[in-house]
Amino acid sequence: MSLVHRHGFWFKLGLAAALVALADRVFYQGGHSHGWLGLFGAALALAAALALPALRRDRRALAALCVSLAMAGAMAWDAALLPFALFWIALGLAILLPATARFDDAWRWAQRLFAHGGKALFGPLIDLFKLARTGRRKPDTVQGLRRTLPALVLPLLGSAVIVALFSAANPVIEQFLTSLSLPMLDDTAFERLFFWGFVSVVVWGVLRPRRSRPFFGTFDGSGDLVLPGVSPTSVLLSLLAFNLLFAMQNAMDLAWLWGLVQLPQGMTLADYAHRGAYPLIVTALLAALFVLITLRPGSQTAASPLVRRLVMLWIAQNVVLVASAMLRLYDYIDAYSLTRLRIAALVWMGLVAVGLGLILWRLLKEKSAPWLINANCGAAAILLCSYAFVDTGALAAQWNVRHAREVDGTGAGIDLCYLAELGPASLLPLIELENRPLDPMLQQRVRMLREQVQHRQAQMLRQGEWTLLGEYRLSRAEELGAVLPKDPPAPRYDCSGQPYEAAPVSDCRRQTATRQGHGPPRPDRRR
Repeated sequence: MSLVHRHGFWFKLGLAAALVALADRVFYQGGHSHGWLGLFGAALALAAALALPALRRDRRALAALCVSLAMAGAMAWDAALLPFALFWIALGLAILLPATARFDDAWRWAQRLFAHGGKALFGPLIDLFKLARTGRRKPDTVQGLRRTLPALVLPLLGSAVIVALFSAANPVIEQFLTSLSLPMLDDTAFERLFFWGFVSVVVWGVLRPRRSRPFFGTFDGSGDLVLPGVSPTSVLLSLLAFNLLFAMQNAMDLAWLWGLVQLPQGMTLADYAHRGAYPLIVTALLAALFVLITLRPGSQTAASPLVRRLVMLWIAQNVVLVASAMLRLYDYIDAYSLTRLRIAALVWMGLVAVGLGLILWRLLKEKSAPWLINANCGAAAILLCSYAFVDTGALAAQWNVRHAREVDGTGAGIDLCYLAELGPASLLPLIELENRPLDPMLQQRVRMLREQVQHRQAQMLRQGEWTLLGEYRLSRAEELGAVLPKDPPAPRYDCSGQPYEAAPVSDCRRQTATRQGHGPPRPDRRR
């Protein structure tokens, strides 16, 4: 390890060359993508651990490195934008943390990561200039190279001649040399050189991190903030009015959403739920902003016992409001169907509720603004890292299949158009739906869609778009007895059930309208 530390620059240069060669073999020559990005990311993270001794000695950096490896595993499981972004954030923290005494706050670190990314673009040029200056300062090194290079000419030429003769006599050596696929001076040479340059910049930015300082500090968020029309009296009156308005809204939600009172004549639960989920979340966010601005720790308003009690009551009502918004969305899903965006909306609403609780805790315990930023970012990081391993497409497809009107007689009608949009994520739910007793025409359409989706998943794996999740889907489909024909027959019906002779272009508007809440909902069981 002392040798690595002594010749750190050249060791990093060798690691960078090896990673560029690996990227060339996997991505450029092999044409692989998707899950392979996760495997390459894991190799890059391990190379950073080898090249940066300070990283191995810092517990914070090691923790961030473990998170980056976990996100690389998430990319290998199911390549998506979320684990890709989380991987680079965690890896950036791992290589920059050893240069800082403490973490401070997430706002400053966002600036450091942004500056590091910008500096990394010019990192190779900076090091080339440094090497040139070093060569001018140390002429002995240049003279040593001049004496060494002529001595290498004979061994290199002799070895090349011997390898050429062995290649002519040994087909294994010949095949190996042919597989190296060195770049030729053709139309793709510049494209390949550009690929090498891009990977080199990315890898070198990880192995040779650049120190950077935040541009803007973090406001402590304490003390009085002078704003026109904002005074202890106006804040007190505002809290009284806001609490009364929230109490009215929450009372109606508790009465109707929770089934305590019947809805007005002519209004269904789906109609009521459709109107309110997202505006209520905006209302809760505005409430949080009001508390952050007008009730800062150490201010006159925050010191008033009556104001503090009203704030506690108001934030509690906001939490109830968020819970009602989640229930509204759940009822809407129950009446129509589940989608990826609706899953994300439910998760976001839960995160808003956590943020409201953290704002209240900050006010009661007089925590600083950096504490609030770190607490919210920590909660978001835990949630997003967990979310990166969830196949939301399969979750939505499975819900829609198990709660379809054709299956249990009460849910929304099965939306084959949306299952087709989900692609391979809907493979296993389609197999489950195909094995249920259905109308013969619908079962035929489900089977044909399942064959198309299964064929697409197998084709993706053959074309280099490999993921662990794709492998699992195909193996699980085989276990369930889903036979994949070599050439799936051309579908005779589009996703909405219309024959292609009558509708050459797939018309999914009817099903899409249902999915967005404009079609006929399921019967309201709680009217």
